[in-house]
Amino acid sequence: MKRSKFESLMSPSRLRLLQFLIGVLFLYLLFVSFEIPLVFKADSGGFFTDTLPRPLILESEEDFSYKTAPARPGNDPDLVHNPGSRSPEGNVREFKGVSGLLFNDSSFDNIGSKDELSVLHKTARHAFVVGKKLWDDLQSGLQKSDSEPKQQSQSQSQNKNKNQTESCPDSISLSGPEFVKQGRILVLPCGLTLGSHITVVGMPHWAHAENDPKIAVLREGDESVMVTQFMMELQGLKTVDGEDPPRILHFNPRLKGDWSGKPVIEQNTCYRMQWGSALRCEGWKSRADEETVDGEVKCEKWIRDDDNGSEELKTTWWLNRLIGRKKKVTLDWQYPFAEGKLFVLTLRAGLEGYHVNVDGRHITSFPYRTGFVLEDATGLSLKGDLDVHSVFAASLPNSHPSFDPQKHLERLSKWKAPPLPNGNVELFIGILSAGNHFAERMAVRKSWMQHKLIKSSNVVARFFVALSGRKEVNVELKKEADYFGDIVIVPYMDNYDLVVLKTVAISEYGVRTMAAKYIMKCDDDTFVRVDSVIKEAKKYGDKSMYIGNMNYYHKPLRDGKWAVTYEEWPEEDYPPYANGPGYIISSDISQFIVAEFEKHKLRLFKMEDVSMGMWVEKFNSSKPVEYEHSLKFCQFGCVEDYYTAHYQSPRQMLCMWDKLINVGKPQCCNMR
Repeated sequence: MKRSKFESLMSPSRLRLLQFLIGVLFLYLLFVSFEIPLVFKADSGGFFTDTLPRPLILESEEDFSYKTAPARPGNDPDLVHNPGSRSPEGNVREFKGVSGLLFNDSSFDNIGSKDELSVLHKTARHAFVVGKKLWDDLQSGLQKSDSEPKQQSQSQSQNKNKNQTESCPDSISLSGPEFVKQGRILVLPCGLTLGSHITVVGMPHWAHAENDPKIAVLREGDESVMVTQFMMELQGLKTVDGEDPPRILHFNPRLKGDWSGKPVIEQNTCYRMQWGSALRCEGWKSRADEETVDGEVKCEKWIRDDDNGSEELKTTWWLNRLIGRKKKVTLDWQYPFAEGKLFVLTLRAGLEGYHVNVDGRHITSFPYRTGFVLEDATGLSLKGDLDVHSVFAASLPNSHPSFDPQKHLERLSKWKAPPLPNGNVELFIGILSAGNHFAERMAVRKSWMQHKLIKSSNVVARFFVALSGRKEVNVELKKEADYFGDIVIVPYMDNYDLVVLKTVAISEYGVRTMAAKYIMKCDDDTFVRVDSVIKEAKKYGDKSMYIGNMNYYHKPLRDGKWAVTYEEWPEEDYPPYANGPGYIISSDISQFIVAEFEKHKLRLFKMEDVSMGMWVEKFNSSKPVEYEHSLKFCQFGCVEDYYTAHYQSPRQMLCMWDKLINVGKPQCCNMR
């Protein structure tokens, strides 16, 4: 009975209907399985955001950064493009890697010999003549290497690799006469590395009367000021002609002649021609709570003639005898250098800083500063009141920094510049840099150049670099420019007094190649808050404007290192000008600058920020310019809530970007 009832329920027609429903359900599940991933991959403008109300989210600094940067299309061998995919080439324009500013031998001939700026123009003419030859040599060398057959014999390949990775000596030894013959500089071709050490055997001179009237200020009847001191410096390569080389370590023992009247040792660094805060060792041991360097104190104690409490009181001595306390024996050493006495000094590179030992005793330790790396120390200089008997350097690195593997590890597609947009650009940022500033450029690429406005090409940033006198620097620069696509080469021989020409090149590139509404100039050690800068510029709309940290009624220095002669600048005051590390001008001012330069009417001055002030003042005589002064365009270092921050090392750049992204606030990173 039960079986017949079940068979009646499962009639053939009902069975076919059940099978049909199961098949429809299977097809539906299959369809849903394909659609779900597409739904989750949809962007914020997809289904869910259109149908559900979105909560109001305040814009944060994190919104200005992409987590992954888009790769530059078309020239990355690591990427395989789908032939059927849509190519972006029709929506972008070609990147120009060389400045379009027109230079020739007659570009500076309009200035007569009696003009106060004729010397600068002659320097510029010479720089472009030499630069043209350097550029032609660089181009011909690259073309020659490109025309060589790709398949070479094994021996040829080995020889080529051998030439490219030419090793440096692991030790160097010079006698005193050899050292003097080399200009009192010991060349360290591959810099230093951890554990490298340099030994100097020398003898300080006897004190002599000071001849410098600024130091030897005497009252009537006073005896002459007696001075003896010497300077030992670890120096880096000069960035450009006319600029002092960076002082990675300045070690200055002053036996006599210091303002304190006591023998001291002063240590410091000089980064971008700006001295840091000095570390003075004056005979007192570093405080117990002060940080050490690799476990060593920064300053050791030596005997001074004004030591207080150096002799134990008799009552204290009898009391200690009565209670049976043993006297603690302390040993004070003399000042490590003496007139006419031979010394052996050893400088060692540790993990946290440099350590100096004299005659086998630790004297001072100096922590590493400002982002310098050990490879940067390519020379040891000794000058002052000192006879050098011999110099030794050992445990030196064998590989040249030009072939540092780190440079190749940094070459990732995510750091490449995005393609240029086909339309106009709102803001163009020109960044002044030098050929051997690879670390500074990489820090900029990894930090504020990752801003969303730059990655989306609404704002474009480019480095402007002139040619170096060293062929290997130019070769590496050209490779870097071809790979990252963010370097514009200005083909003249780099010179410290000719930085102004890079500023003209930035104006030309900004208005002709970019067609930008606003043009900004900054340095490669300047951190830029892109969103704040463009917001400031937009306040003025289409007006002519000049924004930055302004100097009003600034007078030229007539003596000292930064002296300006009356022939160079006859006026008593400079025109209003913005400090060079970061300022913005409108495109009409840039067009005026380029037109004046091509007519040979543009007045050039060796200080590029003052030059910009002169040009804007002349433009202002025919069309009113809005001047805006803001301390947030920081000239020295960094201030909270900055727009730009200057003198930032690569480490500080990355730290500041990390704070913008993770903390959401513009905070400074004051670590050295």
